[in-house]
Amino acid sequence: MPEAAPPTYQLLIEVAVAIDVVVGRLGLCHFPAGRYVYTGSARRNIAARVARHLAPKKRLHWHIDYLLTAPGVTVAGTRLFDEPECLINRNMPGSVPVPGFGSSDCRAGCGSHLKYLG
Repeated sequence: MPEAAPPTYQLLIEVAVAIDVVVGRLGLCHFPAGRYVYTGSARRNIAARVARHLAPKKRLHWHIDYLLTAPGVTVAGTRLFDEPECLINRNMPGSVPVPGFGSSDCRAGCGSHLKYLG
């Protein structure tokens, strides 16, 4: 029996004003004000992963943690999918504000798992 695709989630993010954030090894990154969508996955317990992202205080581990803890950044909503993370990400409109963001382990060539919607 084939293994099920890992659960995929999206965070709908709003950045109130343009900000510059140091994002781990990516360094200083610029985020224009506007709406973003971040696509991620969890091999198990997707609810815990999403809850962690929504928590105001957390250890900075993933790229998205750095953005979400910046002043003026809020999560406006979440979505869940059964399809693989990269498929969902590639089908999302938008531009790539920070190459490599959230896609360190991506083998599908997405370039980034964060999209700027405007």
